[in-house]
Amino acid sequence: MKVIVDEDKCCGAGQCVLLAPEVFDQRDDDGIVILLEPEPAADRHAAVREAAAVCPAAAIEVSEQA
Repeated sequence: MKVIVDEDKCCGAGQCVLLAPEVFDQRDDDGIVILLEPEPAADRHAAVREAAAVCPAAAIEVSEQA
């Protein structure tokens, strides 16, 4: 799995951080997403998929290709 975030789309809602804190964080100044793990471990895939699905700005893209 590969994860790509679009910082320009991000609205800082923070749902990704709540669902997958090992993979996502937020900048202190404006809340924009920070990608901590572009290729998360298999045990985190379900949480990352859920984070992408609930992102209100559709700023998270998940590719199942390794």
